[in-house]
Amino acid sequence: MTKRVRRIVILLVILVVLCVATLLASLYNEKQEQIQNSNEIVLSISTDSVAAVSWEVDDTALGFTLDSETGTWIYDDDSGFPTSTSEIENLLSVFEEYEADFIIEEVDDYSQYGLDDPVMTINITLDDETSYEITLGNFSTLDSERYVSIGDGNVYLAVVDPYDTYDVELSDMIEDDTIASFTEATEIVFTGVENYSIYYEADSTNTYCSDDVYFVSDSDLPLDTDNVETYIGYIRNTGLNDYVTYNASDDELELYGMNNPVLTITATYPVTETDDDGEEVTSTETVTLTIGVNQDELTEAQEALEDEDDEVDISSLSLYVRVNDSQIIYELASNRYNYLISCGYDDLRHAEVLTADYSSIYQLDFTIEDVTYTIYSELSDPDDEESDRVYYYYYDGEVIDADSLSEDDDISNYRVEVDIDDIESAIDAVTAESYTSEEADGKLELSLTAYLDNENYPEVTVELYRYDGTYCLAVINGEPTSLVTRSAVVDLIETINSIVL
Repeated sequence: MTKRVRRIVILLVILVVLCVATLLASLYNEKQEQIQNSNEIVLSISTDSVAAVSWEVDDTALGFTLDSETGTWIYDDDSGFPTSTSEIENLLSVFEEYEADFIIEEVDDYSQYGLDDPVMTINITLDDETSYEITLGNFSTLDSERYVSIGDGNVYLAVVDPYDTYDVELSDMIEDDTIASFTEATEIVFTGVENYSIYYEADSTNTYCSDDVYFVSDSDLPLDTDNVETYIGYIRNTGLNDYVTYNASDDELELYGMNNPVLTITATYPVTETDDDGEEVTSTETVTLTIGVNQDELTEAQEALEDEDDEVDISSLSLYVRVNDSQIIYELASNRYNYLISCGYDDLRHAEVLTADYSSIYQLDFTIEDVTYTIYSELSDPDDEESDRVYYYYYDGEVIDADSLSEDDDISNYRVEVDIDDIESAIDAVTAESYTSEEADGKLELSLTAYLDNENYPEVTVELYRYDGTYCLAVINGEPTSLVTRSAVVDLIETINSIVL
């Protein structure tokens, strides 16, 4: 080994020894520092005593001051910003009882903890003008806890890292509008692309389905309760997350389409509260959603249409929503827009061709190929009107009318019990694919008449006419209503045939 090589080897050995010694010293010193103290409350600031809070992280600097007269928090850079009190309280709660795992006392060199150039600085001022500067440094190499200084000459390893709470943007601090969690409405009014209203009425005489409680105001036509309740869910979950402005000017209201909305939805809903006497008192409240589209984008899209009869796909443009008269305008996601815009009668009406409660049906007539088959029912307990119905098909080798049987005839010889569930499932599967008022001109595939224990609607007749190879036209009580799949009609016919043939 040459002298030069020997010298290099010696130097490398010395370097390795120094590195190991430095690492061991660092680990030993850190361990020593951590052992000094543990699990101690090092800072206790009552949220109610704070008059101002500010923080800086990266390129973000935010500050808020409490208005002692109104009790509201004011954003230092814009008094018009609607600050969320709960968000401020969440920030301040970190230091209500701030605990450290370990304390490093009498620190001389803050740089080794990253506190000479902190990743975040938090300033809190109390109403007695006491102030705290809290700085956040690096993570400990041993336990990955944050080094924190509260300005008392010590460095602490935090149990809770304030960075996780204070790493927010201005948009996170806004007092968003809220929509109450109502599940039913006494009235919903639509204006814009839809112009009509819905009202609520339990036990209405305008329907033969006991589940129906929502109706079109002008016509009293029943709506599907499930569909309306789903739509109310769309209102509740509009998605007030991303605002485009928190203090809309007149020009912005115009730009975002609030002066010429695509749709305005006004829902009135019941609110039940307990008064001073412990009695429940019900009143109503109202929420209005105004949906607009970016007017500049709309104009540009309209000008780009090749055919003047074409329509712009509104959902592809920038959409916005406003709650009541709030100055906050929110972006509206296209999928939420599509949900809210689906509020027409055809969107909310029943899709089934027969909506009657089967417990109220005492007779069903089916006409297939000019032959009528009748299914009767009896109460399982004639003395109990609430008892279940039992359904029978009457026959004697040919279709007969059970009423024609004499007293001497043993009725059990002329009937077979029918599983109404099979028939019910087959009927329920006949649902609208689309709605139409087109008159029927095809062959009558099937006619169904349900006789009901309902003085307002003693019977309902559904006629299903062949429309084409795919669809049949449903006519309900003489009114063309919808196109249904022919396969569902064929399945219903086969279900009836399996019982009567």
